[in-house]
Amino acid sequence: MRQAQSGAGKALAGFLLSGFLLALLGAILPAWGYDRDPSFITVGNYFLCLAIGLASSFQPARYLMARRGLPFLLVFACLLACASLIYLALVSPPASAWWRAAGMLALGVAAGMLNLGLFQAISCSYYADAADAVLRGGMWYSVGCLAAAVVAIGAFNGYNVTVTLALMAAAPLIFASIYYRSGYTVDTRAPEGPHPTLWQAFADFRSFGAVLFALLLFFQSGNEWSIAGWLPLFLIRRVGMSPEGALRILALYWIFLMAGRLAAIAILPHVRHRRLLLGSGLSALFGCLILFSTKTGFGAVSGVLFLGAGYASVYPLVSELIGRRFPYYHPGFFNGIFSLAVLGGLLAPATLGYAAGQWGVGVVVGIPLLGTFMVMILIVAIWLETKVTGR
Repeated sequence: MRQAQSGAGKALAGFLLSGFLLALLGAILPAWGYDRDPSFITVGNYFLCLAIGLASSFQPARYLMARRGLPFLLVFACLLACASLIYLALVSPPASAWWRAAGMLALGVAAGMLNLGLFQAISCSYYADAADAVLRGGMWYSVGCLAAAVVAIGAFNGYNVTVTLALMAAAPLIFASIYYRSGYTVDTRAPEGPHPTLWQAFADFRSFGAVLFALLLFFQSGNEWSIAGWLPLFLIRRVGMSPEGALRILALYWIFLMAGRLAAIAILPHVRHRRLLLGSGLSALFGCLILFSTKTGFGAVSGVLFLGAGYASVYPLVSELIGRRFPYYHPGFFNGIFSLAVLGGLLAPATLGYAAGQWGVGVVVGIPLLGTFMVMILIVAIWLETKVTGR
């Protein structure tokens, strides 16, 4: 039991690396020159390759875990991430954007493998208390995202982007060393849960409740990824901030998100979860409205404050509610309609790139604003559905 708890603790800390890898693209775009280059379609291609890498990593990760074990999967994912970052450092501008797109594809595969291994490692904690496990993992994830923003600022303060990316490669190498030297183990008796086939995903469409929850996951994951990936470019191009200033605002966003998750952990046992979910949605909606209309740095800080506070607890609480209604759900594995919803949400930053190329950078916050409004409507719809069905 102690080994299982130790393994779960190390896995939760591993979400720091996951956040670092997935937040890297949004933080490094200004250093690649896209604060001046209006090639938003190219940026959309980067996000698309990252999402494809994440989606395609599932089966290879399960194969490696079955053949070589969970520790090998974690070490392999870390080393692949390290190699991807070194490769991206070597193909920084003025190299062709397609070389960087290939690097983002490999980085997505590494991050996806790492995430599956981490969620497998925390299975015991997740089945014991889903909301608490995902909240704590989310807190470490936010720390990693914050670290990516802070390190990216170095590209404007004495280091070029190649050196910055090479320094970033040290992070997954450190985690690979930790997992290799510690002989990382996890309680293999933990239930992994069934893995529905694609037909299960279509069967879930017959359940109105499943459709509502899947739509909620779709819009919420799309909102979070869109803001995190496009916030610096939006602040530079729309508000007129410097790249350093925009990255500092991005760092503040992660700090507010982290503080919100700490507050959620503290108050979770004392408030009704649906009430907290509704309050979080209102806060996020208000933050989007401020950010969409602001022309000043103070407005940007205020917007990300409400956004961070609002987004902090939405996804963990939604995961918990889905787990109660649909026992096969686990956030790290394939779960029918819900995985399709999350994968669809991951495509949102890429879609924003193509939309921004057509209508301008304002859609970067305009579309998440509409998405947040949809989240609010879906929360109310789910509440009404539970009242009618009694589930």
